[in-house]
Amino acid sequence: MLSLDEKLAIATSFPELARKDVSLGRINFHYLESDYEKTTVLYHLHPNGNGFVYAEYIPGCTVDAKGLINIRDYSEDELREIIAKSIQSLTRGGSPKISKVEEVQAPQEEIWVDEDGNTLSVTFVEDLWYIYAGENLDCAFETYEEVQEYLEEEGFDKK
Repeated sequence: MLSLDEKLAIATSFPELARKDVSLGRINFHYLESDYEKTTVLYHLHPNGNGFVYAEYIPGCTVDAKGLINIRDYSEDELREIIAKSIQSLTRGGSPKISKVEEVQAPQEEIWVDEDGNTLSVTFVEDLWYIYAGENLDCAFETYEEVQEYLEEEGFDKK
């Protein structure tokens, strides 16, 4: 298994990727030139060596519900190859599949209202959907579908 430092060296060798440190010492790398809403290529590289690569649109890859594959035990060559394929899959013309969410543009802000007139706003920033009650953060989700499900369960409708 490659160490975190070895995986970071490989990830930073791709100049098109931007590093973003996240919680608990984990690190994400984003492909900011992505032709799709999705920009995360490497997800939650962890000090223990674990991590994931977005591979939903790469033929032959078995992915989890979020479109990720675990790269914990990848060799250097395997990791370089899957990162390159992930970047290519996020580029129009390079993607072997049509995105399930073909060019859905995230709204700047959505307002949801319940039957009592309470309002919540939904915004998309980087890779997360945030729900605010006024200026207070209520919660965050990774997918819009999770946002919809949560708000509908709580009795809110999109305005």
